Amino acid sequence: MGLFHCPVGCAYYEDEPCIDCGLCLATTEEERGLASKKIKEYLRARAGKRNGPSRKIAVCGKGGTGKTTIVVLLANAFLELGYGVWVLDTDESNSGLQQAIGFERQPKPLIALREEIRPREKESQAAWFNQSRISPQEIPGDFLAEQGGLRFLVAGKISDPFQGCACSTADFARDFVTRFFLEGKEILIIDTEAGVESFGRGVECGADTVFIAVEPSSESLSLAEKISNMAEGIGIKKIRAILNKIPSEKIEKRIIEEIGKKGIKISGSIHLDQQISEASLEGKVLSNHSGAQNAANEIVKRILEEKKEES
Repeated sequence: MGLFHCPVGCAYYEDEPCIDCGLCLATTEEERGLASKKIKEYLRARAGKRNGPSRKIAVCGKGGTGKTTIVVLLANAFLELGYGVWVLDTDESNSGLQQAIGFERQPKPLIALREEIRPREKESQAAWFNQSRISPQEIPGDFLAEQGGLRFLVAGKISDPFQGCACSTADFARDFVTRFFLEGKEILIIDTEAGVESFGRGVECGADTVFIAVEPSSESLSLAEKISNMAEGIGIKKIRAILNKIPSEKIEKRIIEEIGKKGIKISGSIHLDQQISEASLEGKVLSNHSGAQNAANEIVKRILEEKKEES
């Protein structure tokens, strides 16, 4: 297959998970379109088998919309309500999440397993990752940073020139999200890379909820619609927008109207917050007592109310 990355996780054509979609063999745009349609139907059929409502949340959006900030605010809100929170950083270029969420140490990235999986004599070192269901208790301590009820994992980062593309990192992220088994009152929040590249690599396949960070710009609004369509195409049923960096009620109203035209539901709005801006500029931990945090707390309460209605 060369550099091809299978959306359902096959190592090669007719591998055990293969659904014979033909994407890896497609040579024309028409063949790729037919294969994509088959993949979408397969993923939609499996959507109902995912790990319960609102347990794995992917935060997506245009670069600069504040995805990382929203991830931290949501994590704080769930922690306040007594949840065990797992945060997975799948953005291979942005290193701001670690500081914003309050960790001094970056854990060993999942991509490090690439070197440990290949030699047979080292397979036991990666046995926890190779299982069909990854249990939280089996993740080695060097792969996560932990404080209180918050656990932080990193898929991998590109830090030097000529390290190649981020596809392998995305493969590990996708496999982890898909097979990670949450226990009890736990939640997984995924910070994705900017744009829609993560959908092309299937990182969101294991998520049941997608939050789209939307800022006051036409580009952000346009990309939100594309992300919504892609999320729906892989079988994700809960797709919500979070309006971020809103400067006024007038602008908020206009964005709500535009998002409504695109058929995307809105979970809430986070207005411009000086405390958040200062913390981001100085690389400090985001405050738990800001206006933005209060808005995020209300968004989480709304999520949980929806969960009660669904159950």
